[in-house]
Amino acid sequence: MGLLDATNQKNYYNNAPNGYGDYQFTSLNDIINQFLVVYVGDGKVLNEASRTDVQFHAMRALQELSFDTFKSVKSQEIVLPPSLKMILPHDYVNYTKLSFVDGSGILRPLKSTRHTSNPFSILQDEEGNYEFSQDLELLTDNSFETPDGTFNTDWGRSATTGILRRGGYKNSSLRIFGGGYKIGVNNSTKSLEFTHVSQPIRGGQNIGMINTGRVLAAWHEIDTTNMDFLDISATVNAFKNLQTPYSASVPDGEVIVGVQTQQGDTSTKDAGQLTRFTQNGPVSTPLSTNLNDPDLGFMSWGTAEAGVATTKDLSVDVSRHNKVYFIITSRVKVTTVERDDTNMVVGPPTANAVLPIQYTFKNIIEEVSATSGVSTINLQDRDIATRDSSTWQSYKGSSVNSTTRDFDEQRDFDLEQGRRYGLSPEHAQDNGTFYIDDLRGFINFSSTMSGKTIVLDYISDSLGTDGEMQVHKFAEDAVYKSIVCDIMSTRINVPEYAIRRYKKDKSSSRRTAKLRLSNIKLEDITQVFRNKSKHIKH
Repeated sequence: MGLLDATNQKNYYNNAPNGYGDYQFTSLNDIINQFLVVYVGDGKVLNEASRTDVQFHAMRALQELSFDTFKSVKSQEIVLPPSLKMILPHDYVNYTKLSFVDGSGILRPLKSTRHTSNPFSILQDEEGNYEFSQDLELLTDNSFETPDGTFNTDWGRSATTGILRRGGYKNSSLRIFGGGYKIGVNNSTKSLEFTHVSQPIRGGQNIGMINTGRVLAAWHEIDTTNMDFLDISATVNAFKNLQTPYSASVPDGEVIVGVQTQQGDTSTKDAGQLTRFTQNGPVSTPLSTNLNDPDLGFMSWGTAEAGVATTKDLSVDVSRHNKVYFIITSRVKVTTVERDDTNMVVGPPTANAVLPIQYTFKNIIEEVSATSGVSTINLQDRDIATRDSSTWQSYKGSSVNSTTRDFDEQRDFDLEQGRRYGLSPEHAQDNGTFYIDDLRGFINFSSTMSGKTIVLDYISDSLGTDGEMQVHKFAEDAVYKSIVCDIMSTRINVPEYAIRRYKKDKSSSRRTAKLRLSNIKLEDITQVFRNKSKHIKH
């Protein structure tokens, strides 16, 4: 009958640490089975009880014990991004402590601030009236006018780091050139540029490339819940071959803007399909799915519009979808290597070799738009991209919001808080502050926390997964007593004195479990008492 009779100690100590220390816990399934055997039946506390009832009350007992009796063992660590936001864990109920890690690995506690918030910021017109907009823009940075010229993170793209190749070398009759590409925001022209470079015709004796240029793409997710139609538009200036200095074989650029049900493909391979010749024969890589026209609707730019910025618009039916993707695809189907051969290097290139210039071809997207096209009955958020209020934006942009001088620069407020005698005690810390935005599911931090390692200790209800549904053996009796009390309390014709008895048993068993789990050791108490001779200063 021993619980460890079937356990091989060698296997236990040599396994990965996932199962270490499990002996101190009993699974909730075992507790339910044991309860049905011991507590339910003729002549027992409960004459009858379904497994469903027992399971429900066992799970409720586990939840309640998780909140204030069990030790909180769940934690997460992240490096705080520039947004100063940490996503609440998927099984988060409440936090016990938030800290940042200093250079010595010591946890420095952060304090919750009650002097700021992130309220719902209502969209208003110029006169201050609430606006139920018909043309609410759903795309972040749709004009590509970021001050620093960075590519907004709400947009995905097929090339995260573009490479513009500037040539290669000539060896005998073999010419080697690398094909390049780039997707990025041009800060000077306030536009999104797809830069194409002619692709290699041959890449070596054992590698052959037949390609017609890369297909590039950028896409943006849109929430279309309760939306019937999506009105889209785009202003595009597609590449126009004026044959100076390009050859006549270079085609005009092609751009497609549309809406589809799937996000874009990170692959950049175009219709020529890359084929590699190996010792085992040719191996072909799959084509990019960006070659397919967007399935919900699209607009196209080609030779007829090339060289001139042209605006087009389209209404797309999205009534059957809660989420869609706005996508831009760009192609220049180059079949030749276009470059200036005047400085062609003969033989393998050296570190100081002058390489020929490989020409580039750009498709330029000046502006795009996606709006709901219909009036809404609900109040709109002022900043649909971040959903951050001006209150929070001001707080996180402050340089003094997390020091002991929290409000020193606001003297009127400072005098009101600490009077003439100094700083208010709640601000007397230099670690930093945070605010939990339960509405949006984020923990917002003060500005000095950017880039620091944040540790969140939090409470869950222990019902996240089957593996988490276990009870420490110190609290096993408390679960049994809770199940009995809760089942009896829901039944009719149970004497009140009996219910009071079961409630008393439930309360006392929980108190015992809490004392056991407090894990107070005599040595710890002794160590604290050794400070008795110190002067207490308050």
